[in-house]
Amino acid sequence: MAKKLYRSRTDRKIWGVCGGLAKYLDIDPTIVRLIAVLSIFVTGVSIIAYIVMAIVVPLENSAVNPPKDEVKENVQ
Repeated sequence: MAKKLYRSRTDRKIWGVCGGLAKYLDIDPTIVRLIAVLSIFVTGVSIIAYIVMAIVVPLENSAVNPPKDEVKENVQ
């Protein structure tokens, strides 16, 4: 089964992009966050890349049809 890139629900500071990318690359999220912040200061383009990823990359465990348990909780 192929790995897929998702934004993290649990390891997030803003939108979960760095946490999801760290999980995908199997590295520490702090390293990804440091690289992201440093690249913002070096080139301003990385903040645009972060925003685009926050819009394009799906949230972890999000599905078009939620599990039946969640549907029942929302109805009540």
